[in-house]
Amino acid sequence: MKKIALLLSCSLVAYVGKAQDSTALAVKAPASTATPTAAPAAEPVSTGKFTFSGYLDTYYFGNFNNPKSQSNLGLSGENVGNARAFDQKAGQFGIGLVQAKALYTSDKVDAVFDLAFGPFADLGNYGNNVGFLGAGSTSLAIKQAFVTMKATPKLSFTAGQFGTHIGYEVIDAPVNYNYSLSNLFNNGPFYHIGLKGQYNFSDKVYLMLGVVNNVDNIFDNNKRKGLIGQLFVSPVSGWNVYLNAIVSNEASPDSLGNTPDGNYSLFDLTTTYQISSKFFLGLNAAVGSQKGGFQVPYGVNESRSWSGIALYSNYTFTDKFGLGVRYEIFDNKSGVRALTDAAGNGASVNSITITGNITAAEGHVLLKPEFRLDSYSANKFQKNDGSLTKSQATLGMAAIFKF
Repeated sequence: MKKIALLLSCSLVAYVGKAQDSTALAVKAPASTATPTAAPAAEPVSTGKFTFSGYLDTYYFGNFNNPKSQSNLGLSGENVGNARAFDQKAGQFGIGLVQAKALYTSDKVDAVFDLAFGPFADLGNYGNNVGFLGAGSTSLAIKQAFVTMKATPKLSFTAGQFGTHIGYEVIDAPVNYNYSLSNLFNNGPFYHIGLKGQYNFSDKVYLMLGVVNNVDNIFDNNKRKGLIGQLFVSPVSGWNVYLNAIVSNEASPDSLGNTPDGNYSLFDLTTTYQISSKFFLGLNAAVGSQKGGFQVPYGVNESRSWSGIALYSNYTFTDKFGLGVRYEIFDNKSGVRALTDAAGNGASVNSITITGNITAAEGHVLLKPEFRLDSYSANKFQKNDGSLTKSQATLGMAAIFKF
């Protein structure tokens, strides 16, 4: 958790009991000399445990267009564009995100305390930065904060703020094969606040349903609630399939306090397949639609849609080096999302990203050299002389420390 982009796995621990037969007959002792029967042993009490983890990342990316703005975002009318999610600066060193995470686990309850600081954390909390809270609020540091109650071994309920279930990629830089994030990630939800329940039919199938506030905000912007869902299926070992959805009214109240009718929906397929111990494939496809306002009172009167598909691969050459490739097509020609051309009109974009994954310092340091090429359907990016071009190529490296 915009959602949350990301891989999941299930494990089953089997306890096998062996029955013993005995043909010997026990001889009952006289009552006066019989050994007293021991009281049944009390069930062990689970005390739970804490696990601490975190990371920090820094990066440098050069831009072959050498834009005067030193930005990878491109243009959108009179405003900056939305061509990159987080790694927005060109030709300069940058700090990404510093994470501190605590996880409490026990038989009956789990809890996550996940804090994030830095420019990427602020961008992930865009809804609060420019909305209700404004810059400087300590609430902006909350990346995730939720508790999971295990009602039964199969049924659990989670309440609080959690990363989105939508999409393949996640905000955490050590987890993704690529450092820069996809347009699918950038245009999907990042997190939700609400209540969700999950039922595990088996280790190969589960269903999650939930009720949430509006997306990417710590306070709801209206009285309507959104619905989320996820169906997980693992047809064979190594192959995971996730069907994800969210439907809500994201319109803000008008000047009279009334919430206009609106509909925001996003349906998402994420599937991963570990073909061999070295070769991995992933696919993320999504289609969304919007009618009415999106966190504003009014918007488009008719339903407009956007869509995208991304193919992921990673080949692990050694335990120290792997190569990840992402190819993505994103279509926002309707203009309903923020990804537009330099004139502010709807656009489509093809992107390819090639990322090395170098592991050092016993797994605590990750180095990610990366090349990315974005090609738009119309002029999007600025050159050093102020002229415009449809494409942008960047080359650089990210360094990540994790524990």
